[in-house]
Amino acid sequence: MSTVRVAVADDQALVRMGLRVLIEAEDDMEPAGEAADGRAAVELVRRELPDVVLMDVRMPGMDGIAALREIAADDALECTRVVVLTTFELDEYVFDALRAGAAGFLIKDSDPRELLRAIRLAAAGESLLSPSVTRSVIASFTARAPAGGPRPDLGELTEREREVLALVGEGLSNGEIADRLVVSPATARTHVSRAMVKLHARDRAQLVVIAYRAGLVR
Repeated sequence: MSTVRVAVADDQALVRMGLRVLIEAEDDMEPAGEAADGRAAVELVRRELPDVVLMDVRMPGMDGIAALREIAADDALECTRVVVLTTFELDEYVFDALRAGAAGFLIKDSDPRELLRAIRLAAAGESLLSPSVTRSVIASFTARAPAGGPRPDLGELTEREREVLALVGEGLSNGEIADRLVVSPATARTHVSRAMVKLHARDRAQLVVIAYRAGLVR
């Protein structure tokens, strides 16, 4: 069993401690360092190369979104996944986080089991958008797009890949997509991966945005 190395970036010492204790209690996870601001978070990630970063959006100096952009733009860090933590469900920073390449986001007061699930999903190359905010946040995000703007070109996708893209847009995991389509999880994962390549999407969160913009999810 591989161990997921998790870094934490939050300006509140108590929050960092709580997350560290949660991570240390899991057999398949270990802490990979802590940072109290965005600049320190970027330096930590470059030094430690964690699998997953839990990133608060509001921090002094460089905020979490700016830090996320630097991490996402660095090819040497392409294997590090960032899960954004936010205080409010409709926090406007969430829109920027999705654009910047977040693997997903969670509300800070989420159930610890949901947070651990998010870490494991991110490490596995999937993403998690809090169930309570997936539709409302992404719908608001796409509604802010310029009126009359071009829809994403889905011409290269097969019919099955379009169907899978729509299910990703609903926030389903590979396992849930497999159950819905009565296929194996490996087959579902392959369809998702092919859609990402064809649509030049960095991760599943960006696939969700594309699905909404293409009108596959309402």
